[in-house]
Parts: sequence; C-alpha cells; structure tokens
Amino acid sequence: MYFHSVLHFFKQKISDAIASTVAAMRIFTFLLKNVNPKIEYYSRFSPSPLSIKQFLDFGKSENACEKTSYMFLRKELPVRLANTMKEVNLLPDKLLSQPSVKLVQKWYMQSFVELLDYENRNPEDSHTLNDFLELLIEIRNRHNDVVPTMAQGVIEYKEKFGFDPFISSNVQYFLDRFYTNRISFRMLINQHTLLFGNDTNPAHPKHIGSIDPTCSVAEVVSDAYDTAKMLCEKYYLAAPKLKIEEFNTKAAGKPIQVVYVPSHLFHMLFELFKNSMRATVELHETSREGLPPVKAKVTLGKEDLSIKISDRGGGVPLRKIDRLFHYMYSTAPTPSLEHGAVPLAGFGYGLPISRLYARYFQGDLKLYSMEGVGTDAVIYLKALSSESFERLPVFNKSAWRHYKTSAEADDWSNPSKEPRDASKNVL
Repeated sequence: MYFHSVLHFFKQKISDAIASTVAAMRIFTFLLKNVNPKIEYYSRFSPSPLSIKQFLDFGKSENACEKTSYMFLRKELPVRLANTMKEVNLLPDKLLSQPSVKLVQKWYMQSFVELLDYENRNPEDSHTLNDFLELLIEIRNRHNDVVPTMAQGVIEYKEKFGFDPFISSNVQYFLDRFYTNRISFRMLINQHTLLFGNDTNPAHPKHIGSIDPTCSVAEVVSDAYDTAKMLCEKYYLAAPKLKIEEFNTKAAGKPIQVVYVPSHLFHMLFELFKNSMRATVELHETSREGLPPVKAKVTLGKEDLSIKISDRGGGVPLRKIDRLFHYMYSTAPTPSLEHGAVPLAGFGYGLPISRLYARYFQGDLKLYSMEGVGTDAVIYLKALSSESFERLPVFNKSAWRHYKTSAEADDWSNPSKEPRDASKNVL
C-alpha cells in the first residue's frame, strides 16, 4: 500500500499547494521522484487500441461486466497516462517551466497516482468497483480544462521567448499526440461510467455508452448546424441556410446510419459549420442577393462514410491550408472571454482538434479550397465499425528521436513566404 500512502500525502497537501507555488513544486518534485519508476514501468507497455465494434459488443447488456471493465482499465488507463507523461518530459525546459504546463503535469500526476492505488485491489470487494467508478468521474472532471490550459501554456511560452520554427514543429507533433491520448482516455472513462454508473442518458436509451449503434448522420448534421446557426445569428444577426443531400450506395433512398460516437461527429461538424458561416456572412453581408447556403452532402460507400460541407465564403489561398491545422493559428481575431461569452472563432484549436477526432477511429478531415470562391471540408469515417480502431500514440524510440532531431536546412528551394500582389507583378 505504498502508493496509497503517497496518495494520502498528496490529498492532505494539495489545498495548501494551491495557495503556495513553492509548496506545490515541492509536492510535485516529491511525487515525481517516488512515482517515476512506476511511470517508467507502465510506459514500456503499448496502449491496446479497441475498435468501435469491440466497444459496442462489450457494452451490450448481455456482455457488459463491470468487473471485467475494471480489470482492463486499472492497467490500460495508467499505460495511456504513462505514455503521454513520458512524452511531456521531452518538451523544451522553457515550455515545461510555464505555469499552465506545470498545472497540466500536476493533474496528470495526481490522476496517475490515484489509479495506482487500484493496482492490487480486489474486484470482489464490494467497495472496490464503486470507489473506482467515483474516481473515474473525479479524474474526468479534473481533466476537463486540459485543452485550454495546455494552450495557455504555449501562449505563455511564445510571449516570453518568441517563435522558434523547430520548437513550433515539436509542439505541433506533441499536441497532436497529447490531445489524441486525451480523447482516448476520456472515451474509456465515458464508456465505463455510462455503462455502470448513474450517467446513463434517458434521452438516448439505445446508446451503448457514448456509442449510437444507429447514428443518423443527417440528424447530427442538422443538430450541429442549428447550434452553429444560433451562435452565428448572435454575432452577425444573420446566418446562411443549410441544404442537405444524402447518397446511400448500400441502400438507395434509405437514410444513412452508422455505428459511431455522436458527440465526436457533432464536435467536428459544429466546428466546420462555424467556419463556413463566418466566412459566408463576412463575404456576403452587403450583397443584395443574400447569403448563399452552406451545403452538406453525406455519402456511404463500401469503405468510407464521407461528409462534405461546402460554402461560398471566399476560400483561402493554398499556402494557408496547412496553417489552418496548426495550433494557435486562426484567421479570426483572438476573441475576448469576458462575461463567459462563447466565441464564434479565434483560438485556432477548432480544426486541429476536429481532425484528431476524425483520425481517432481511422478517419480523416481534409480541406479543399478555391481562393475567391469557397471551401469544401470533407470528414472521412470508416463505414464498418470493425475497421474503426483507435489510432493511439505510442511512446517509443521513434517518438523520442522526433524530439531530439535538430533542425536542418530545407532541401527544396524556398521562395518568399509572403507573395506579392499578383496584380502588381511585372515581367
């Protein structure tokens, strides 16, 4: 019960640590020194990716077993935490020293230590399963603000030390993996708490945890559009209409349904609709012809379910497409968070996080734009749940080398980053 005593020490001191940075760092150093061997141990295991079909099959009432889930999660969750914690430690010291990054590290350390307390606890004990369930809810709540807090840490670093292309490349690589790990971590926790806790949503009795076995894609598209429309109208007093088209190659004329996590799909679509609406309104707000509609086309093939969101918002130049998936890059001005207002755009995390959701189950999100006309955004998902396996980052030598490789000169000619106005070009 050594780690139980460490955990008790942490809980006794954490309230004082919040009020004292020095005390907080002492506790963090203490934990790091004593828990590091366990982090090292668990990081040697690779995460075990699950498919949507496996989540679904296990979660069905005749198969669901809380004890089995507990036995799996008490090892798998520390493995996923340890893999990402090892990678965090490879970040530049100047970035790790930022207050927000330290806070995220402390959250992860606390959650890891708390999970270690269940390494050898007997699942036959009547209190073990219930205590574990309550702990998962606490951990999920603790990690609610990981995305904006880590983002704030990057901002703190940039404000102090400026922009470094090599550091930026490493941070991009890290955040893609870090946030993917977080998506997977929450997926596991949500499945357990929804199946065996009191989180069950009576509005969706057919859901298996967070998975809808018959997810109506058009309905999720409409819900995401309606939510983005309300936000757009709040800011611009207008919003483009939506046109939806479905093409089902498997069963012509029937609505398209898929086994998927509706909240993940909603997150992606909501972000795309926000971007399309903002671009459309800002380009056409003075037009006498009104706002052109945003179009959604849903198609189901043998391998892929594809959702295309098309707008006539003026598009973006080719050289900026990749930037749209860089963290902290946004085409909108950075918004204010005063009075708790939800911004329509401006933080630059929407698209990269949305792409991670798409890729999490082996899909993708791509942008195709025609400058001066508009943009097509396409979400690709696997049509078969048996092929929708988690795509998880693994801490190994390949990942380690990525952070240690020094920047080299480009092996292609590199013209000016900012092109001149084409109308002023002369021979």
